[in-house]
Amino acid sequence: MADLEIFHAGDVPLQSGVVLPAARLAYRTHGRLNAARDNAIVYPTHYLGTHDSNAWAIAPGMALDPEKYFIIIPNMLGNGVSSSPSNTPAPFDGPRFPLVTVRDNVLLQHRLVTEVFGLTTLALVTGHSMGALQSFQWGALFPDIVQRIAPFCGAARVSRHNWLFLEGAKSALQADAAFAGGDYTTPPVTGIRAFSRVYAGWAWSQTFYRQQLDRERLGMPSMESFLALWWEPNFQACDANNLLAMLATWQAADISADPRFDGDFEKALAAITAKAVVIPCRSDLYFPLEDSEIEVSNMPNAELRIIPSVWGHMAGGGVNPEDAMFINAALVELLAQ
Repeated sequence: MADLEIFHAGDVPLQSGVVLPAARLAYRTHGRLNAARDNAIVYPTHYLGTHDSNAWAIAPGMALDPEKYFIIIPNMLGNGVSSSPSNTPAPFDGPRFPLVTVRDNVLLQHRLVTEVFGLTTLALVTGHSMGALQSFQWGALFPDIVQRIAPFCGAARVSRHNWLFLEGAKSALQADAAFAGGDYTTPPVTGIRAFSRVYAGWAWSQTFYRQQLDRERLGMPSMESFLALWWEPNFQACDANNLLAMLATWQAADISADPRFDGDFEKALAAITAKAVVIPCRSDLYFPLEDSEIEVSNMPNAELRIIPSVWGHMAGGGVNPEDAMFINAALVELLAQ
């Protein structure tokens, strides 16, 4: 992580009323600002993701071309790179790390782009999953700065059904006796394993499994191999309290949870005046197409572009080349407008 940079934000007041001391926002940039300072793109990270997780979408000749754009990837608070339970000293270490909302993340990112880079406009904010949540939040809070947004495989708030799924996964992790209420001395391996297996059932669609694409496309000889070799290691590499901190951010996500909207979701969506392309996957079990249709119908300058894939939520993860190219094509068109 030699190319990683840190924005030392000082003591940051959070939406919960808690002040996070000596907050650190880790970020990576690709490309350079042009003379007009109007080629910046913010590309926030997703659940389990770091700045490296977004690299698949950034390359010369692609929509996110570092030879053309200045791409800023801020690491979400709680992900183990920015301020997180695993790297924050007492009194906010481990399970005592405060709730951080999507709004908290975006306000801190706004400080980064304005205080560090002196930017007054962003060509695009885009992201997958929780990165999509942050993209919507950017559009709602800063319509005077954000020219375009392209959230993919995500939503503007957590649905009640999505919240319920996350609660089940969380409970599986916390049921491990080794978790010890978050004050574990060794990683709660059994709990994280259970967490990841609950998660796996939702990350791809029913059709993906019916067609056995875990065998045909991912090369896994059995479902057990798929879980143990392809899926679980991603979760076991993470600190358990970090997993739960990011999950809490996800469960609290709602762009209308801001004084200027006072919980009015339609009002918050209407505030997104940026040109928007909302890109759901038709088989996503976390963020279903119906939610995206509702969002677009309440946004003044938005269109829906549906990924015709059976890869479910993972259609936005850069794993399947066809889905990656679909997203890239949508971004190319949006940036050309």
